Amino acid sequence: MIVSYHELRMIAPRKAREVVRKILAGTGGNVSETARIAGISRHTVRRARDGALDDRSRRPGESPRRTPKAYERLVVTEAKRTRFRYRRLAAYLTRKYAVSLSEHTVRAILRRNRVERPKRRTKGGSLRHLYDYEHLRPFSEFQLDTKHLLDQHALPADVYDHMMLRGLPSYEWHMMEVGTRSRFTAYSYTLNAAFGLSFVTFVLAWLRAHNVRCRIRIQPDNGAEFASGSKRKLDDWNRKLAVFDAFMDPIPPGAKHLQGIVENAHRTDDEYFLMVHAERCDHSYAFLSRAQRWQDTWNFYRPNFGIAMRGRTPREKLVSSRTLIHEHVLLFPVVLLEDLDRVAGRSGVLPQEHRGGKYVHTTCRFPRGFDQTPL
Repeated sequence: MIVSYHELRMIAPRKAREVVRKILAGTGGNVSETARIAGISRHTVRRARDGALDDRSRRPGESPRRTPKAYERLVVTEAKRTRFRYRRLAAYLTRKYAVSLSEHTVRAILRRNRVERPKRRTKGGSLRHLYDYEHLRPFSEFQLDTKHLLDQHALPADVYDHMMLRGLPSYEWHMMEVGTRSRFTAYSYTLNAAFGLSFVTFVLAWLRAHNVRCRIRIQPDNGAEFASGSKRKLDDWNRKLAVFDAFMDPIPPGAKHLQGIVENAHRTDDEYFLMVHAERCDHSYAFLSRAQRWQDTWNFYRPNFGIAMRGRTPREKLVSSRTLIHEHVLLFPVVLLEDLDRVAGRSGVLPQEHRGGKYVHTTCRFPRGFDQTPL
């Protein structure tokens, strides 16, 4: 099989010109004879003889509207560090450096510099979505998980030591709403099923009080704090949650990828909340105050670039859904579950136990060891 010059040039331009030079050397430098043998024009022979072996770049000599090299280096550096893609990276550069570049410009820079982001695929090799995000009704789907805050692998040593020394909460309880990516969080010092039920019922009571009327599906993992290890306990929980027209639907064992949304939020908590603000808290109530501000920032001001979010905040996504649920539902109070247990009791549905006296909310912070028992 004989390969022509043009076919060889489509495969390897450098090799094609080397072949022309060899034919030219065999004909004693006769351009016309070389052109006849190779089946090309004499101009092509002269170009292979006098020019470079590699193709010349088609890039123009001057590009007045090209992005400055300093900005291009910044885009490439931040893309490799954050692993963001063009849309999220463009918004990130605007917020952090006040560098306003369109997402199309950022995408062109990433392509030009061959900055790739590894993609995670399923076992079958195709990327599948967990939900029908475009048609998902707000507050109908939740992912529920707990986070161990004192994680030596996720936190710097100084932050970990400070949290241990100051006695800050050890666990975060997190319900992530899938449709709007809004979050509802609480904290505790211990991890048990009683706190799990209290937290879930507290969130559900808050949602029903703010005009959420749809049936709610909650997807926890198989942790013992959510009774997922026992079918009897799970059935008991679902009987109690039926009061709120909600039910628990645990993920199958070994299918942690089904909680990808809440797991991504936990990584963001490490980077943007705990590593920055934990060392500024001297006691648990200062920590809760900052946690409240972090949750409000997430729900009202932090853009989300997940599927069907398009860079909108949870509040903006809720408003765009044209639902009758007011945005005040996103002002969920961040509490310490030990305090919630002391005030409301460990009842299955909040509140069913009626204690004597009245609970009056106060911002007063009692010192350690102070006896708060009413006289």
